[in-house]
Amino acid sequence: MKRRSFIKRSSTVALPMVLGGVKVEALNNPFFNAFDSNDDRVLVLIQLDGGNDGLNMVIPKDQYSNLVEVRSNIVVPESQILDLTDTVGLHPVMSDLKNVFDDGKLGIIQSAGYPNQNRSHFRSTDIWQTGSSAEEVWTTGWIGRYFDTLAPNYPTGYPNEEFPDPLAITLGFSANETCEGTGGNFSIALADPDNLTALATPINNDNIDSCFGEKMDFLVTSIVQTNAYNEVIETASENGNNLSTKYNEESRLAESLKVVARLIAGGLQTKVYVVSLGGFDTHADQVADGDTTTGEHAVLLQQLSEAICAFQDDLQLLGLDDRVVGMTYSEFGRRIRSNDGLGTDHGTAAPMMLFGSCVNPGIMGTNPEISVDVDNQEGVPMQFDFRSIYGSVLVDWFGLEASTVQSLLFEDFQYVPVLLECSPVNSTEIIVEDNIKMEVFPNPFNQSVSIEFTVPNGHVKISLFDVLGSQLKVITSQRFNAGTHTIQMDTRHLSTGSYYYHIQTDHGRQVKRVVKVR
Repeated sequence: MKRRSFIKRSSTVALPMVLGGVKVEALNNPFFNAFDSNDDRVLVLIQLDGGNDGLNMVIPKDQYSNLVEVRSNIVVPESQILDLTDTVGLHPVMSDLKNVFDDGKLGIIQSAGYPNQNRSHFRSTDIWQTGSSAEEVWTTGWIGRYFDTLAPNYPTGYPNEEFPDPLAITLGFSANETCEGTGGNFSIALADPDNLTALATPINNDNIDSCFGEKMDFLVTSIVQTNAYNEVIETASENGNNLSTKYNEESRLAESLKVVARLIAGGLQTKVYVVSLGGFDTHADQVADGDTTTGEHAVLLQQLSEAICAFQDDLQLLGLDDRVVGMTYSEFGRRIRSNDGLGTDHGTAAPMMLFGSCVNPGIMGTNPEISVDVDNQEGVPMQFDFRSIYGSVLVDWFGLEASTVQSLLFEDFQYVPVLLECSPVNSTEIIVEDNIKMEVFPNPFNQSVSIEFTVPNGHVKISLFDVLGSQLKVITSQRFNAGTHTIQMDTRHLSTGSYYYHIQTDHGRQVKRVVKVR
């Protein structure tokens, strides 16, 4: 299939030093000099706080009969699923989002996650916001590290002539950790742009040379900076407007996105906005007893659907739709099997969504395989590493090189064409063949398995995961010639139960579920 895709790739990256979670060589990459503070591209992040049940939002219709077996008390009636394709549908309350999909303004990435899934809200949120691995703790966010390279010494000396506006804004009462940099958070917390009060600035700014003095200097700098940013935000809010009549005034998410649209329309040059929708930790009462199309999760999905639709409608009416891309994320998905409380417990991977006039529309990836003998602890296995989605947005939307993304996120970055319209700034027309295949046999297995895979020329990584999302073994990670190959694996050391084999290549990825028996 013909696609515009990114072709520049670095085979080796020698980066021995790390500072604040970012490898030092990235800070001196000359590509960052190409950043133009007048560039008008905007990224809007929507955090679905609590762990979203992707199987109840993006429904694998080809797995429906098995879904009924493993989550009979919460599954949506098949007749009420909103069809996106022959095999994929949306929850029935998401008709507005289906309209966005039908307009070619929505891309869905199946089963995004990371190896060695952590099912703690706090730790997994930290991983998604920093872009770290599950084994590392970083103190900077993935957007914050990007901004560190653009605005050195921040917050000292900001705002300035080159950067008169805040680089990022979080709609709410606290700045999002996604935008945390080495010197401070690049995101300004904004609760209400129409009710900004100037903070009193200390008269005596000369502090003693001590730890206390440094903290006071930082506080004074923050107060002066906040007051300066408040002025430009107020001006943008006054100059901007909204044209869509679709916003639900009772929805906090819709009202937040309405503010974002107004600020962009008002000329604010902020690059990243972060909004959130909480309540996705649906251990109980995810659905209403007697009507699985309603309940707490349905309320949230309807709010999300309506808010994205209204925001996209507003951007189009304002003539801003080719400037803005939105992306959703959540700290994890839910388990495949429902619990007895009409809910679901912490799981692993879940869909991400990108929306806007410049997204690659449609479904990327395959439906998760649902088995009737699914383990109580089993979550949806990862197909896409979320950091590759982040990195691909940085490549296509903000113009970074692949080697730089490897520096800011992780060396195993794999480009995914999530943005294909509006002339991506760093893309080339090439042919990508969607012809990777993997079979694992026998299945069920006992003492050994054979992994047979067919791939084009390129790098191939095959890994073994357990049902909790932990990566147990990298079976191979090397370059293969085009053709069919077979690898034998001794499995005598594995306990009985379910496992997943994951193949990742430059041309796609695939997941196979297998079961070990006695």
